[in-house]
Amino acid sequence: MNIYAHRGASHDFPEMTALAYENAVKQGADGFECDLRLTKDGVAVLWHDADLKRGADSDAVVAESTLKKLKMIYPEILTFAEFLDFAISEKKSLLLETKHPVPSRNEIEEVIVNKLNNEGARIKKSGIDINVMSFSWFAVERMKALNKEIATTYLLHDYTPWFTARYSSAQSVGPGINLLRKNPSLAKRIKSTGRKLNVWTVNDAADIKLCHHLGVDNLITNRPGYAREVLHDI
Repeated sequence: MNIYAHRGASHDFPEMTALAYENAVKQGADGFECDLRLTKDGVAVLWHDADLKRGADSDAVVAESTLKKLKMIYPEILTFAEFLDFAISEKKSLLLETKHPVPSRNEIEEVIVNKLNNEGARIKKSGIDINVMSFSWFAVERMKALNKEIATTYLLHDYTPWFTARYSSAQSVGPGINLLRKNPSLAKRIKSTGRKLNVWTVNDAADIKLCHHLGVDNLITNRPGYAREVLHDI
């Protein structure tokens, strides 16, 4: 089971900052997870919320702000280009979540695909895996249309109808740990479709052990070092 650092080692450091990802490396993460949005000037940046209120105490909206403005408000914000460079240099695989709905619709997928295509040689040389994830069924299908060679994950909310997962083109399905805890048979159901199982956000020892027992492929956690310790003792 691979351990992916959810927004970096975000239990201990500010989420999706260079510091969080640098320490995820130190904590033994196999890969990194992040959220991606587009700025007003079309730059992909790592940010979860639509605005900067929670992370930087600012009402600035990512989609309505230029990268320069966002950097002035929160200098630690990372661009996708910076993040990808770091992942390649550290040889860490990536789970990239595109956020929806957004005003630019599927432009974020187009920007990601263009960047991954341009960096294809470096990515291949590094040996890392890259997977684009979304709760949006249409975003996953858009990825397939743009480049079917890029792996995808269809993320599940507690209320996501199963038929949407069943008929998604994604190679992996990503339920939250709360859903898997309530319905562990879902793991077998997902595996029976030939897909991999990527589970978020798993931070407690009991849940980490449950994921191991259920054959989860990729465990997404805020605490990569702790998850590594728990798995070591199993």
